[in-house]
Amino acid sequence: MTRPFKVLGIQQVAIGGPDKLKLQRLWVDMLGLEKTGTFKSERENVDEDICAIGSGPFKVEVDLMQPLDPEKKPAVHTTPLNHIGLWIDDLPKAVEWLTGQGVRFAPGGIRKGAAGYDITFLHPKSNDEFPIAGEGVLIELVQAPAEVVDAFAVIAKH
Repeated sequence: MTRPFKVLGIQQVAIGGPDKLKLQRLWVDMLGLEKTGTFKSERENVDEDICAIGSGPFKVEVDLMQPLDPEKKPAVHTTPLNHIGLWIDDLPKAVEWLTGQGVRFAPGGIRKGAAGYDITFLHPKSNDEFPIAGEGVLIELVQAPAEVVDAFAVIAKH
């Protein structure tokens, strides 16, 4: 099957819980990830610490999320909103092609994510109109910046 885009690698892993300090204790204090930033959004009901492991185009973001209000949606502290993010070389082409193949996307379309990259989400559940989905996993597609696309192109040549 020919695709007009490439999945280049893992951009992020997002992990939610009721208390991000407990998540920090494991991921930062015990495992040694570096906290590189924070993100808060009332619309997305999230208070997030952005951590990282690796460097350059191989840096993987690990987002530690807690809800601003545990009673509101989206419920970032529940398992269904834990997700994985994938670097995509051409996000608009990927969305157009995948939609044409019957892949279901979550509401919201392409938009700026917490790290400043364009993002969109594959829905974890399929339906009659869109029979292909994440099969229980929320998957974030992230537009890779030029330096990541270039780095993966060099690796592919070797």
